[in-house]
Amino acid sequence: MLEESWPAELTEKEQQLVSILELVQVERYVPRTASKQWLGRKLCERESLARSFVAKAVYGYPFTRSLIEALKSSPNLRRICGFEKVSDIPSESTFSRAFGEFAESCLGQRAHEALVEGWLKPELVGHISRDSTAIEGREKPVRKAPKQKAVPRKKGRPAKGEHREPKEHTRLDRQLYQSAEEALEDLPVLCDYGVKKNSKGFAEGWIGYKLHVDVNDCGLPVSVAMTSASVHDSQVAIPLMKMSSASLDYLYDVMDGAYDARAIYTMSRSLGHVPIIDKNSRGKHIIPMAPHEAARYKERTAVERFYSRLKEEFGAGNVMVRGSQKVMMHLMFGVVAVFADQLLKLAT
Repeated sequence: MLEESWPAELTEKEQQLVSILELVQVERYVPRTASKQWLGRKLCERESLARSFVAKAVYGYPFTRSLIEALKSSPNLRRICGFEKVSDIPSESTFSRAFGEFAESCLGQRAHEALVEGWLKPELVGHISRDSTAIEGREKPVRKAPKQKAVPRKKGRPAKGEHREPKEHTRLDRQLYQSAEEALEDLPVLCDYGVKKNSKGFAEGWIGYKLHVDVNDCGLPVSVAMTSASVHDSQVAIPLMKMSSASLDYLYDVMDGAYDARAIYTMSRSLGHVPIIDKNSRGKHIIPMAPHEAARYKERTAVERFYSRLKEEFGAGNVMVRGSQKVMMHLMFGVVAVFADQLLKLAT
């Protein structure tokens, strides 16, 4: 219909963008503030700006300036995003202000939740693959407060009349009784320095954040969380598990050796799932996985393929904004675009 009504034929990338925007429908989650405004200069329609940011993720533009230049030079792209004339395209500062509003209102998270609700909740999912990836930031890392050394406990039984403070629960133990929202609020989200082993076993350091995602067998992201780069993967497993369990029904939790912890096994089984976690040797001899567990563990490559697409094709490898809220918003535009594009690939 668009090709019949427009003079120029749609390119393959423009067809992909139209299909993704039709599935995501990000404009449904943007408040219509322009029609309710009485004083001051009228705001530009935020629906067109939201579609433009999805286009930015699909095309992989690193800067908003690059997006504006593409909107001005391509009539089809301009019309797809909702701008009829070149003069309708707002300035870069307006794009920046709108992006800040979208970040504060969690626009990307709400659009993603709607996609999961509409396309995944009615189905039974086999495997949920859980992992994290490094997100490099463009800001200075926050200095951490020095840790206070714990007073060593006396060995042996306490003396008569002596009162000893009970051992403090670890974060994983606390998360067993917390809701997913409470557990995520307890995790740091500021930019700092992180170290992670790559696929070849070598340690790599970066300054920025860490993105944690649950992915189903088909490569569709189910639950997403972002933390500081220094947060260990295991600290986010239980909140993600609870979020995914509330969104859909699934059978297996598939994770690598970083998630090998007693509390994670306990939570997975209590939610009715079967944990398949690679054993962390910790310098000791370990028993290898059973053959049926090893076969199911291969499904974990789905989350690695998702991260590869997110970074190489949908802009997660070029984060040019600052602040945890805006970084999360930038990543969520890419996440919803990957979700829609992967859904289209499955359909065809």
